[in-house]
Amino acid sequence: MNRRNFVSLAALASLGLAAPERVLQAAPRKKPPVTNFSLTHNTIRYFGEAFHTPTRIVFLSDTHLWQSDEREDPYRQYSGRMAAAYNQTQHFQTGQPTNPMQAFEETLKLAVQQKADLLILAGDIFSYPSEAALDWAQAKLKEAGIPYLYIAGNHDWHYEGMPGSLSQLRETWSAKRLMPLYQGANPLMSYRDVNGIRFIALDNSTYEIQPEQVAFYKKHVQFDGPVVLVAHIPFYVPGRPIVFGCGHPQWGVVEDKGYELERRPQWPRQGHTKVTLDFHERVFSTPNLVGLLTGHIHTQSLDVYRGIPQFVAPPNLAGGFLDVRFEPV
Repeated sequence: MNRRNFVSLAALASLGLAAPERVLQAAPRKKPPVTNFSLTHNTIRYFGEAFHTPTRIVFLSDTHLWQSDEREDPYRQYSGRMAAAYNQTQHFQTGQPTNPMQAFEETLKLAVQQKADLLILAGDIFSYPSEAALDWAQAKLKEAGIPYLYIAGNHDWHYEGMPGSLSQLRETWSAKRLMPLYQGANPLMSYRDVNGIRFIALDNSTYEIQPEQVAFYKKHVQFDGPVVLVAHIPFYVPGRPIVFGCGHPQWGVVEDKGYELERRPQWPRQGHTKVTLDFHERVFSTPNLVGLLTGHIHTQSLDVYRGIPQFVAPPNLAGGFLDVRFEPV
């Protein structure tokens, strides 16, 4: 079976999912072994000969931490709406009251207890680039002592109503506030190898992919083991709405209903760049890609497209996370 059918048809059938719609003809450098997965609640279990060491990843996104202090005073005209957005929430499993700070702490505590090999923070950890929230989160991460990988979401660097393009604002506030979380890595792209599994993280928080990110992906996906792609915004799969916005063919000004509320520039009239659309095609043609982990939409979901599963995490603001386990046969 061609490697595009990465997840066995038997596994897909057990999930009630259709087979991939087509298979692209592009031979991998080395034929990867067959890999299967299961999903139970928020636990993903990968198993197969591709995995040589039991490995556990805790993946979280959309915590929307909102703490502030006097340092925030010059920016309150830009942070007011999001500062009040998620102060109290309901736990995604129990329905009991919680809040983003409590949820973040409990997720870190669980990751420590389970001896997770890597913690992935996949964007919108902050509702805006609050210095108080960043200081608090970094202290909690240091206390937990778990290796972590961070990429930004569309809120992490966004002060609503502040002048500038999305790319300009991302560059500005990544440099001013978010940089310590990258631990010396490039904010737009990084990777981490854990027990023979490669995690490639790309910042698609403006919905677009940049040429340098394509080059980075092409280089680092040349790997003899399994690869997982990590991003904040889910990649388009047929039948999904515009919130699966990276590579969505209808993404653009006509479908942009939130720009006034979020006080940001409208999405472009012409839609996606060719770079983004070509990258979408490349992703779902990657032979050794065993899955995508994303967030952004605040609703857990699973799609399998061309044999490659894309998992969207439940929001961490309500205690949500994905417990991802890789197990040898």
